[in-house]
Amino acid sequence: MNLNDASFQLSVHSLRQLPDSELPEIAFAGRSNVGKSSLLNALFNRKSFVKVSSRPGKTQGLNFFLVPGTCHFVDLPGYGYAKVSKQMQAQWGQLISAYLETRLQLRLVVVIMDLRHEAKKHDRELLLWLKQQAIPSLAVYTKADKLSGNKRTQMAATLDAGHGLGPQDRVIFSATTKLGREELLSRLELCLSDA
Repeated sequence: MNLNDASFQLSVHSLRQLPDSELPEIAFAGRSNVGKSSLLNALFNRKSFVKVSSRPGKTQGLNFFLVPGTCHFVDLPGYGYAKVSKQMQAQWGQLISAYLETRLQLRLVVVIMDLRHEAKKHDRELLLWLKQQAIPSLAVYTKADKLSGNKRTQMAATLDAGHGLGPQDRVIFSATTKLGREELLSRLELCLSDA
């Protein structure tokens, strides 16, 4: 998968704005401030291609990035403690749910979690809901560079247990050191080749 020519395409705020494209889509979901933008920048190998913010809730639409001739990466708004109104959070929820439930081009949802924290209710609910909807998902545990090797292994096992996952269901990742980048890319390519 060549991400060098990737480009931002559009930000979608309602289903009717979704791109009219046959290309498969890979969506990236995670709690606010979990490192989603940093992960995408690491995949694209560009420092500030996807805007990174210290303010939770910065991503407010479904942001589509085109990987020419291959797929779209779709950056979903963060969930959890985003500093926006309850009404806006509800609108996001409706838009994301409708997108995930109805988008035929969707091949995979990458669910991003911070490796330093124990299993969170929102992540567990999302993984379970995706399973119930028969939507393939892959967990990615980010910020691995913040932990030593032993602590990393221990926290990954804790998260696996909390979410009912095995090592084959997730990737340990660091946007800083690029740990897990090649593994994640190969998992995404495999998902697209199965489509």
